[in-house]
Amino acid sequence: MAATSSLQRRLRLFHSTVLNMIDMVGIGPFVTLPIVMGLMGGMFLYAWIAGALLSLVDAMIWSELGAAYPLAGGSYNFLKEAYGKNGMGKLMSFLYVWQTVIQAPLVAASAAIGFSQYLGYLVHLEDWKAKAVSGAVIVLITFLLYRKIDSIGKIGVLLWTGVLLTLGWIIIGGIVHGNILQPLQHINSDFSWGQLLSFGFGQACVKTIYSYLGYYNVCHLGGEIKNPGKNIPRSMFISVIGIAVLYLAMNMSVSSVISWQEIKAWQDTGQNNFVVSTFLERLYGATAAKAGTVMILWVALSSLFAVMLGYSRVPYAAAIDGAFFKVFGRLHPTKNFPYISLLVLAGLAFIFSLSFKMKHIIDGILAMRIMVQFIGQAAGVVLLRKRNGTANLPYKMPLYPLPVVLAIAMWLFIFYATGFTIMFSFLLVFGSGLTVYLIMAKLKSQWPFNM
Repeated sequence: MAATSSLQRRLRLFHSTVLNMIDMVGIGPFVTLPIVMGLMGGMFLYAWIAGALLSLVDAMIWSELGAAYPLAGGSYNFLKEAYGKNGMGKLMSFLYVWQTVIQAPLVAASAAIGFSQYLGYLVHLEDWKAKAVSGAVIVLITFLLYRKIDSIGKIGVLLWTGVLLTLGWIIIGGIVHGNILQPLQHINSDFSWGQLLSFGFGQACVKTIYSYLGYYNVCHLGGEIKNPGKNIPRSMFISVIGIAVLYLAMNMSVSSVISWQEIKAWQDTGQNNFVVSTFLERLYGATAAKAGTVMILWVALSSLFAVMLGYSRVPYAAAIDGAFFKVFGRLHPTKNFPYISLLVLAGLAFIFSLSFKMKHIIDGILAMRIMVQFIGQAAGVVLLRKRNGTANLPYKMPLYPLPVVLAIAMWLFIFYATGFTIMFSFLLVFGSGLTVYLIMAKLKSQWPFNM
């Protein structure tokens, strides 16, 4: 574990929250806003509220685990501790890292693809040019991350400034327009309990939860967070509540200028992927819309920066623990960061950004995480409490075990809503990971072959 201790605790609460929030925002809300309106019609705000509630409940689980085990790698450590370092924990943590090597590049690719989509508002891009832009964005972010953690904290603050300015401009635009509360006043006009329980609502929640993902990024950086017992939980709750307020305000602002009926019609006919740019154009004109689009592109870059930073620590943490391929455990000789892990994830993200479409990536990202990571961790909290008690926990979730039960139920609903094709893709990744683990375990005489 010597390599873990070589990571330096330099990130304070402010920097941790900034990196969380730029990971969460990204291109997600700009791309998914019209999709959710297309799926839910006038009830679109319910999907964003549901995403926020699930994120808050799940953040309680992450907070208890992250505060107790503040190490690089996040879920890798949580699963290993919960299911036993010398037992099933080896399998669970390996499967998580195996899936991370697939889904983390998918997350990065989604940001890069979203970047190229919104760039299309400024410059007409043929398909091959859009793919080339996506790949170039991955290369740029990799270059920015190829440095010491001290510099990264400063870059994160700079990027977050752009995020705040962008969302603030959109929200203020709706306030100045004078009708920002109209969508909230009519939230129940087309209310239907049947729609809230429908597959369509599940699909809408898949999109909103995708936009909230990242509230746990601080756990991946656990080995670099100062006073982690307090700062990790605080960072997550501040991030989820803050971003939920911004997302709801942004949706209300946009729909107060462009009705959800008009946006839904665009979705049904496959027109206009630049809804926020169109919103700015109607309020301020074409020049302002172009400036706003540039700011949205800045937000996409910011999110990609935080995603690649956090996830590059996961294979690294497993490798130095002897549970993943050793090459991922190498630190840069002078800059002291896991450069092999970063480069491998970036390489896969580059390939995925050239190969997949956004609608498939969003569902795939969630399906890859739910069973092993999210549900596995929720059950893991129960196992840890039974084994170790709660006396030494820096953070204890309130109302236990209700958050655990709610989280598992909601994640199962979301997993079903990703659709059978995506669920089958998850099974392929899961099966391949299980096969690789069993081969490695047999060669090393590890669980379950050492029983």
